[in-house]
Amino acid sequence: MTGRKTTIHLEDDADRWRWVCPRGHRTWEPTNYHFWCAKCARQWSQDDEFSPEFDELRDKRSGETKTREEIRLVTPAGPYEHREGSA
Repeated sequence: MTGRKTTIHLEDDADRWRWVCPRGHRTWEPTNYHFWCAKCARQWSQDDEFSPEFDELRDKRSGETKTREEIRLVTPAGPYEHREGSA
C-alpha cells in the first residue's frame, strides 16, 4: 500500500458515524486484523452473503472503501494496534 493512511478517531462520534460496515451499519468495531459489526452478527445466517467480519469500511461521505491496512485507528490512549503475545 502506498500513500497516507486515513485516520479514524474511535472516540469521535463524527468519525464513527462517517464510516460503516459493508451493509451500512455503524455498529462496527476493530478487531485484530479486520472489523466486526454487532448488527450484522445479530442478523447473520449461513446463507447470508455478508459476514459480521470484514476487511473494509465504507466512507458514507464519499462512498469510497478503505481496507484495514489503509486505516489508522486512534484511541484516547494512542493508536489502536494489535499486539501479539502477552504482556
